[in-house]
Amino acid sequence: MKIMPTPDIPGIKKYDSSNFFLIAGPCVVENTEMPLEIASVIRNLAEKYEIPFIFKASYRKANRSKKDSFSGIGDIKALESIARVRQELAVPVITDIHSAQEAALAADYVDVLQIPAFLCRQTDLLEAAAETGKWVNIKKGQFLAPESMKYAIEKVTGAGNSKVMLTDRGTMFGYQDLIIDYRGIPVMQGLGCPVVLDVTHSLQQPNQSAGVSGGKPAIIPTVAKAGIAAGVDGIFLETHPDPANAKSDGANMLRLDLLEKLLSDLTIIRKAYLQTI
Repeated sequence: MKIMPTPDIPGIKKYDSSNFFLIAGPCVVENTEMPLEIASVIRNLAEKYEIPFIFKASYRKANRSKKDSFSGIGDIKALESIARVRQELAVPVITDIHSAQEAALAADYVDVLQIPAFLCRQTDLLEAAAETGKWVNIKKGQFLAPESMKYAIEKVTGAGNSKVMLTDRGTMFGYQDLIIDYRGIPVMQGLGCPVVLDVTHSLQQPNQSAGVSGGKPAIIPTVAKAGIAAGVDGIFLETHPDPANAKSDGANMLRLDLLEKLLSDLTIIRKAYLQTI
């Protein structure tokens, strides 16, 4: 299997170890200080284990089960707090967008635009993201086969942008669970893009009667290790100092103080994997 190079994103720190790259951060910006505080911890760990790092946070959560669920602190205020991470820590940043109109706005603040899984077939959204010239991370829909992601790629490249990566976040398994098909990793790599495994969203339990998604955070390490062993190029995970009191997706986020052990283990597995190819 061919190892895909780390995406050539402005500001990403590359190393000689051919390690996986990491997209990590909280689910959503909860206050203006939170992004920098969490990013500082992750950045230090990434440097320690020589992992290229992209900080992730949603500036607004548009996809919520309940109308009164927390959606954000205000678009500009949240985007400015994400951009502050890039300015003060010198790491690239990524956020998701939900409509074509949001693409140009968010592109002024971030290095990578992320297309949510539910929206990966929205042609106008993909084309608008492409036209910004930014890297575009497309999450595979929970309802799509890996092979079908070639059409999402074509919408971005057809708009003149070849800077695309794909992220697998699991496939619907019944009404209230997700399952990861690791066969999809080499399939999507065969489409010519770096492939990322979204560990924490793959462990969501959506569509709960209470209107709040559940999750299985105890098996985050198992899923992440399996992804690295399968040859995935990048790992995506959401992390928070206190998931139990997080304002979004707390049920499936990794507690921040558990991140170092996981990254250490994944780095060891990655080195072993590289010896097999």
